[in-house]
Amino acid sequence: MRKSIKKAMALSLAAVMTVSLAACGSSSSGGSSSGESQGGSTSSGDSSTDSTTAAGSSSGQSAGSDEKVELKFSWWGGDARHEATEKAVEAFMAKYPNITVTTEYGAWSGWEEKQALNIMGGNAADVMQVNWNWIESYSGNGTNFANLEEYSDVLDLTQFPSESLELCKADGKLMAVPVALTGRLFYWNKTTFDEVGVAMPTDEASLFAAGEAFKAFNEDYYPLAMGEYDRMIFLVYYLESVYGKPWVQDNQIQYTAEEIAAGMDFIKKLEDGHVIPTLAVLNGDMADSLDKNAKWIDGKYAGILEWDSSASKFEQAITESTNKPNQEFVIGEFIKFGDHDGGFTKISMGLAVAATSKHPKEAAMLINYLLNDPEGIEICSTERGIPCSAAAVSVLNEKNLGNALVKEANAKVLNFSKFPLDAKFEHNDLKANPDGVYYKVFGKFSAGDTTSAEAAEALIKGVNECLGN
Repeated sequence: MRKSIKKAMALSLAAVMTVSLAACGSSSSGGSSSGESQGGSTSSGDSSTDSTTAAGSSSGQSAGSDEKVELKFSWWGGDARHEATEKAVEAFMAKYPNITVTTEYGAWSGWEEKQALNIMGGNAADVMQVNWNWIESYSGNGTNFANLEEYSDVLDLTQFPSESLELCKADGKLMAVPVALTGRLFYWNKTTFDEVGVAMPTDEASLFAAGEAFKAFNEDYYPLAMGEYDRMIFLVYYLESVYGKPWVQDNQIQYTAEEIAAGMDFIKKLEDGHVIPTLAVLNGDMADSLDKNAKWIDGKYAGILEWDSSASKFEQAITESTNKPNQEFVIGEFIKFGDHDGGFTKISMGLAVAATSKHPKEAAMLINYLLNDPEGIEICSTERGIPCSAAAVSVLNEKNLGNALVKEANAKVLNFSKFPLDAKFEHNDLKANPDGVYYKVFGKFSAGDTTSAEAAEALIKGVNECLGN
């Protein structure tokens, strides 16, 4: 698995260098160069399709009958993704008028728990946006999602590198189509940093200098804000930067309790240095997600560690702020904490079809429209990140589409972050809010209820239980 992940990342970086967009792969069968992604609706069982090429030529499946088909499509995201996907769904239904698609969407908070219940209860939407770890956690070893290789007549799988497709399999069955690769970067509200009069951080010293300057400016202002799961990702980034080891390898945690405790101490130092608010302060803001937090929107929280595929919603929040419009959102440097380049990349998400769907072929057609069809690609642009589909990359390049910041960030993180991600890092037992291991460990530690040594031991115990050790 680790070698496959590394190979997929290498292919993606090659695509960045050759076409200036970071796709999941660098080539496809057939075609020149042109591409993009997001939406929902469908057609009947006798449908046929012309194969989409890398040049982005139309993947126009023709509805084989006038049979009325109803599909449900669910996803999470921010407002920009919702708007683009709804528009793509409408266009899909116009193309296939016998298909009606209803949509369900929302913010990430609580989304996985809700969808997990739907999947396990047989009530999942026909088409689902899924996190990569859901394949391992919820596929029932290949039984809860449809095998998409069975619908390759309407879903052009040749547009996706085989290494990325392999990462989306369970029991040899293709559970989802990879949408994009992603990693986390530091982003800053340059407007606020300019107001405070301090440089955006690039290393440990400048990070703490920013905390001191922000506190002097206004105690409600912080250069960086991180929730519980953000802190876990930051902890791994910090440890990998200092020690140069992956978090988990061969199903084993690679760090000692003392090393993890040192990382926890550093996070406490960030709180004490006014670099980040305590979790009590952050949770007291009563926001479902940080991009909806009034302190982020109005520039009081001036930094995040976020997925490149999700950054646009944070940018939109501060540029459209009512109290402080048109704030400047910029990509930061990877903060230097040691001699190594910390951080990991992963398949950001996939699109899957529920095994219980009554119309799996039409559902697969919807996925193909969103990821491979020039019309769907153009509508969705980069709202789900830089696409894996070679056809999508081709359309984006040819028409100069997509969020320039997302393109830049994706290329930057794929070039920098080289550590592997274990498949269970995002398991719901670990990252669920509020009962996951990460939330409990970091919540108690931030509240002062545990020492760094106790927090490290609790984290090791919880992760090992999830790993089956």
